[in-house]
Amino acid sequence: MDRRSVIKNLVLFSGAVVLLPSCITEEKKASIRLENLAVSEGQERVLAEVAETILPATDTAGAKELGLHLFVLKMLDDCHNKQDQKAFMTGLAQFEEMVKKQYGSAFPDCSLEQRQEAIAALNNKKAPQDVLTFYSIMKNETIKGYLNSELVMTKLRVYELIPGRYDGYYPVSKTLVS
Repeated sequence: MDRRSVIKNLVLFSGAVVLLPSCITEEKKASIRLENLAVSEGQERVLAEVAETILPATDTAGAKELGLHLFVLKMLDDCHNKQDQKAFMTGLAQFEEMVKKQYGSAFPDCSLEQRQEAIAALNNKKAPQDVLTFYSIMKNETIKGYLNSELVMTKLRVYELIPGRYDGYYPVSKTLVS
């Protein structure tokens, strides 16, 4: 082995060792591509649990199974203005802090009763304004996404293109024919 290849390999190895810690400690990004929002994997997990607490799974699919937290993120990224996006992200951070202070753990790690209690407090408007703005956007977009989901539009609501169809065999009563 010649000296040049040893030096070259040593330089490559030392460069990899220097860059490795920065690659490992970086928090993962959200699972969908967003243009205007910087959402981490942990924040996405919190949003999934908030959506699931708003619309839990029963005999039909819940919000997490339908991916409504991703719908909320995409709608917020594409359709809301910068002010709403900033208020949402600020409210999300404050909500995470509020829950951690109150229950001693992150929202996804709380019990079902604790999550329901935290959401009930938001429904009763017992939180800072930024958190209420976050929750308002989250709740409205979650419900909108659920009502427009494939499950609701094909299985729960039967969509008819023409509301009153023509039925040629409908019996006509004598009172109508007079």
